[in-house]
Amino acid sequence: MIQLNHLYKSFDDKEVLHDINATFENGKVNLIIGQSGSGKTVLMKNIVGLLEPTSGSIMYDDRDFVQMPKREQVMLRREMGMIFQSAALFDSMSVLDNVMFPLDMFSDMPYEDRVRRARNCLSRVNLSGAENKFPGEISGGMQKRVAIARAIVLQPRYLFCDEPNSGLDPKTSIVIDELISSITHEDHITTIVNTHDMNSVMGIGEHITFICEGRAEWRGSNKEIMDSTNQRLMDFIFASDILRQAKQLHDEKKRI
Repeated sequence: MIQLNHLYKSFDDKEVLHDINATFENGKVNLIIGQSGSGKTVLMKNIVGLLEPTSGSIMYDDRDFVQMPKREQVMLRREMGMIFQSAALFDSMSVLDNVMFPLDMFSDMPYEDRVRRARNCLSRVNLSGAENKFPGEISGGMQKRVAIARAIVLQPRYLFCDEPNSGLDPKTSIVIDELISSITHEDHITTIVNTHDMNSVMGIGEHITFICEGRAEWRGSNKEIMDSTNQRLMDFIFASDILRQAKQLHDEKKRI
């Protein structure tokens, strides 16, 4: 579990995050949602240590990441897996070598065991036959699956995903969502996904934090979101005609 307590972040005299209190639960897919410029990217960067909060605490299972000595922060980061928006694969490395890279950097496992572990992770994302291909030879959706395999190869306790469906078609996005969800539940990971994809929100959003103008405006699940009375959340969620129609249908069914 990751818990944020009274988290603030300012750049010079501009406050970007204001008194954020949030809990991200273990074994669940936790989403951070909000429109561009709302502060959700800055929030995630604070959680993983790419930025230092102005004040407040970030608790990793009762360990305060903010107050830790740098050496302990480095050790904690080894418990984190990251999936970046662009996949961030090494073009000059094969798929297998990309997945093995964290093991080569941070593990003292024998080479044969590293290969076995990497192949197992590729199997989990249904890419067993792609080990010897290079990123430029596979599709964007396959690249994201390689990124997921690389993120879990060190068996992390915490998984962070920054817009994992960016640039993907709806069908491929569902595949990525289902992979993230299944890995979260099977490995009992604390997963945090930064997204504005409403399909992800409604499909895998077990615990959602809505950020607006640097404040945590609403918390709940995808089952509760349709009944929210938070107007800012409603304006964000139902910005499109299709989603507004879905909301109207939902309300009509409730009245019947």
